[in-house]
Amino acid sequence: MANSIATASESFGERLKSWPERIKSFYNDVRTEMRKVTAPSWKDVQATTTVVIITVFLFGLFFFIIDGVLQRVVNAMFSYFGHH
Repeated sequence: MANSIATASESFGERLKSWPERIKSFYNDVRTEMRKVTAPSWKDVQATTTVVIITVFLFGLFFFIIDGVLQRVVNAMFSYFGHH
């Protein structure tokens, strides 16, 4: 049991000692990846915004129609089973 506590504290100590190097490595990786990032052009932003707006309206219309159909079906069922 004493050995397991000693090895656990050693691994924690090693992790604590390697912390600054791990942070530095992470920071360097982030800088390397951020150099690869490019901002979209204004034309790309306009195109994707247009696609999103059209898609939102199409889904809205779709769900409006489905909601109306389901509402009629449920009302028909209530009126049918309500009279029997």
